[in-house]
Amino acid sequence: MESKDIELLADLGYRQEFKRAFRPLEVFGLAFSVIGLFPAIASTLALSLPCGGPVALIWGWTVCGTFVMTVALSIAELSSAAPTAGGLYFWTFKYASPRWRYLLSWIAGYSNTMCGVAGMASGTWALAVQLMAAVSIGTNQEFIPTTGQIYALYVALFIVTAFAASFATQTVAYLERVYMALNILLCVAVIIALPISTPDEFKNPVSYVFGKFSNREHVLSALLHDINSGIKLSPLWVMSGYDAPVHMSEEASNAATAVPMAIVSALGCTAVLGLGLNIALAFNMGKNVESIMANPIGQPMATIFFNSFGTRGTLVVWTFIVLAQFSVCASYLVACSRQMFAFSRDGALPFSRYVYRMNTHTQTPVICVWAVTFLALLLGLLAFAGPNAINATFSLSVVGLYLTCGIPIGSRLLGPTTWIPGPFSLGKLSVPVAVVALVWCTFAIVIVMFPSMPDPTGLTMNYTVVVGGGWIGLCILYFYFPRYGGVHWFKGPMANISRDASDRDATLQIITESVTETKDEKYLQKAASSSGSSLRLGDTS
Repeated sequence: MESKDIELLADLGYRQEFKRAFRPLEVFGLAFSVIGLFPAIASTLALSLPCGGPVALIWGWTVCGTFVMTVALSIAELSSAAPTAGGLYFWTFKYASPRWRYLLSWIAGYSNTMCGVAGMASGTWALAVQLMAAVSIGTNQEFIPTTGQIYALYVALFIVTAFAASFATQTVAYLERVYMALNILLCVAVIIALPISTPDEFKNPVSYVFGKFSNREHVLSALLHDINSGIKLSPLWVMSGYDAPVHMSEEASNAATAVPMAIVSALGCTAVLGLGLNIALAFNMGKNVESIMANPIGQPMATIFFNSFGTRGTLVVWTFIVLAQFSVCASYLVACSRQMFAFSRDGALPFSRYVYRMNTHTQTPVICVWAVTFLALLLGLLAFAGPNAINATFSLSVVGLYLTCGIPIGSRLLGPTTWIPGPFSLGKLSVPVAVVALVWCTFAIVIVMFPSMPDPTGLTMNYTVVVGGGWIGLCILYFYFPRYGGVHWFKGPMANISRDASDRDATLQIITESVTETKDEKYLQKAASSSGSSLRLGDTS
């Protein structure tokens, strides 16, 4: 099976550089761990609970999960047709119109990088806040952390996470099994234990759980606002990261089947378990949302657990939540490093020839791990600009994800390249599902740009449009920059298969036919001029 994986990767233009130590169960484990259902809901409950209440928790989750699944299905199909760590930007170049494929592939790759860095920043910041919440509970709510203290912990956690993500592939694969078991058992345990432990005074009736909405004077305005805020940061942020298996394609056994199945099954499990968890919370949180939000603990889910389990019980459960959140960060950093490795392999990132390095001891891209860490530490400095600025990193990861997913899905639908499915295929439903997925990607990007509060001011505005728009603007500026911009040298995915000089013409033919059906003379000339037997853009940029 491994020889078939290596041969398929060679058909896509790349030599095998990783060890294929991830079996299907471990690929699923990574996908489910990166999604991080329980800790992610704990992190975003403060943003979704006051916006719609139980209706947002349950119905917002259900509706959002249905549409997110269409995106996952479309991405799964693409990953089966061309399983490579570059994934989304590679597919964009393969299927987009020859006129636009360079720019679109560039934007998709940089958006994917943005998504990864922002996702790591928001996830690790959430972990730091959760740890501080545990300290607050343990000190009877006497300790209230400052932003500086949280950031210091954020830095320390990132260093530990980076070391965990730098292990050899076999070790990382084994850890994914542990992470997967921890996340699943935690969800099941809380869904069972919470109704049993909650005092009657905090239990809610069915009518409240499934029908209670905010009671405001301007009902229509409140409805639109609460639906917007209630779904954009809970389901959209929680049900993300499902593209992580794509970036492990070159380390997975039977990647053309294991990767798409991991994407779809992990998101399906998340949707079902998440709905059960949200229902359990809605039934056992009490009706006084204002007191939950105002509690000094600073974490609504911790407050709900405190009311149900008491101090000791909450600390026990919260310890496992923190461990689960750490597994999210460690797993996601692994996936992000592989995406950066692939993008730098094609010479698209600054300093690509230095970033594109494989550690000889672990055979993993350790430099990429630390590069993602460094960028995320810089992004975390937004916390000092205020809570809305750091919350923009949560939304920024969503923008990056759906922009990155929407571009290759749209390229496949609208581009001239003939679609040849892999082992995982939706058949006749493929195009309709892809159309719905593309519409949802557009909707998701727009909705996360909305402010979280009515009549926003400079302090309460949603900074996602500023941070995200600035990132994309800089990417486009870099692409068209005179003389040094990507438009002058970026030619999309480039071969790095080591061949004898006499066999170079055959290599060029493989790459050209694999990446696009439309021949591009400039692309061929660029590849032909590469020095040595490695045809990698990073060597010539």
